[in-house]
Amino acid sequence: MLFRIGLNKIEKQEMSINIKNNAIRTFDEALVEDGFFVLTYKNEGVGVEIVERAIDSSFIQFHFCLKGALAFKFNKGNYTLNINEENSLLLYNPQQDLPIHLEVNPNSWLVTLLISIKEFHALFSQEAGYISFLSDDNKDKKYYKDGKISPSMAIVLTQIAHYNLNASIKNLYLKGKAYELLSLYFNRSEDANTEHCPFLVDETNVIKIRKAKDIIIARMAEPPSLQELADEIGLSLKKLKEGFKQIYGDSVFSFLFDYKMEEARKLLETGGLNVNEVGLKVGYSTSSHFIAAFKKKYGTTPKKYLQSIN
Repeated sequence: MLFRIGLNKIEKQEMSINIKNNAIRTFDEALVEDGFFVLTYKNEGVGVEIVERAIDSSFIQFHFCLKGALAFKFNKGNYTLNINEENSLLLYNPQQDLPIHLEVNPNSWLVTLLISIKEFHALFSQEAGYISFLSDDNKDKKYYKDGKISPSMAIVLTQIAHYNLNASIKNLYLKGKAYELLSLYFNRSEDANTEHCPFLVDETNVIKIRKAKDIIIARMAEPPSLQELADEIGLSLKKLKEGFKQIYGDSVFSFLFDYKMEEARKLLETGGLNVNEVGLKVGYSTSSHFIAAFKKKYGTTPKKYLQSIN
């Protein structure tokens, strides 16, 4: 009998948790200007949480999953779009409203930009032909695009998610970050997955350059010299330099520096390693050299960065 009573209590607790997790949640929302919103949501609980918001057909939606995983439900749950950690999702449908019904997994973070098509046109009026869904042929069609979050976008998104400045400047701060995020999103040259280059018509060379990128990432703590790298992939030093710049938008070691700093930032956020250990992990033999490099990239020391997000 005592066992049965205890089991009933557990069942009641589980029922309570399920009810709590299935409650409809709302975003932390900021209106940065007319027709432009920044939304954030963090599920730091133990169960899936449901978030909803009404959105009419005049808005473009940019969703960024910093960590975890999310599922967008449409048409009363009959259609699902998943978005995983470090991925983005752009949605626009001028033909019908696309309200958000979102299932957020535990330990998941989302940053969303909502901007009216009118406001968006005003921002990009000179570049309408550059942005696919603003062209005359597509302006009345629905548009969907998923993609990876670049390292520089991840920094801005983290700053938005960890906003902790004075409330009086919140809108000004978020407005600046939202514009910065949009500019990085549409900066195609930074997209490391865009490996189509008019100067590298030979697909073999593209594969070799891609191999070079994989090599320096795998050996970031002790990378080869440029000549050693060129010899290993079977390209001349000149073709390695030119090809890497054309495909990845940066020199080999500038690319590696940015990659190392992004890895260091992620390692710091996990909290499992101290500053010196993180520095060693990404190839710095002394903490002073690592701190100087981190400050050069992010404008702050690793210690102060951790303090800002905690």
